[in-house]
Amino acid sequence: MGRGGRGALAVVAPLLLLLLLSWALQAARPPPPPPPQDAELTFLLPAGRRECFFQAAPPNGSLELEYQIIGGAGLDVDFSLESPSGVLLVDEHRKSDGLHTIEATETGDYKLCFDNSFSTISEKLVFFELIFDSPHEDEDLNGWAEMAEPEEMLDIKIEDIKESIDTVKSRLERSIQMQALLRAFEARDRNLQESNLSRVNFWSVINLSMLLLVSFLQVYLLKSLFEDKRRSWM
Repeated sequence: MGRGGRGALAVVAPLLLLLLLSWALQAARPPPPPPPQDAELTFLLPAGRRECFFQAAPPNGSLELEYQIIGGAGLDVDFSLESPSGVLLVDEHRKSDGLHTIEATETGDYKLCFDNSFSTISEKLVFFELIFDSPHEDEDLNGWAEMAEPEEMLDIKIEDIKESIDTVKSRLERSIQMQALLRAFEARDRNLQESNLSRVNFWSVINLSMLLLVSFLQVYLLKSLFEDKRRSWM
């Protein structure tokens, strides 16, 4: 191999090494965490207990929380929400439902707590829903506008399409949220009806027993009044 070939090899080899190193660094770099998904949960909160949940919110986004007490005597709990730094954002006492929207200005896990320690007998059935609004969700829609050149004249503008898609998306999210709330209301009404039905059946049995006892006593007294006592002295 001549001097020219060796010189070219000496120039190309470091470049290939740099390319391999950059590729290895990109492959070793962990992918960015996916944005949190909307979630809903129904759980049983025992009497005298306090249950807490931790949830990370998207940075510079918002977290919407709605909860309902759908079962248990009184249909009420204590609720608190703390920021990742420990700041108390929401503090409610003896509430049956609540709706709160929090701007995620801090990174970390937000602490959601449901407290039933004031009740020593009744357990509570709690339903809550988390809805996240992340600014990164619209990156794909914003990329559409970059694909079209400003000089192009279109009958339907990219901004109009984006606005329509945003409207449909928001309506779908709101319909999903309303359906979840309707399911929670339906569960709470069903639990109330079942509880009332058991009470009605219990008192109906007691009233029926009292009526039978009174009827037996009346028959016995009437029979004793018309009984011929002279035969007993003979």
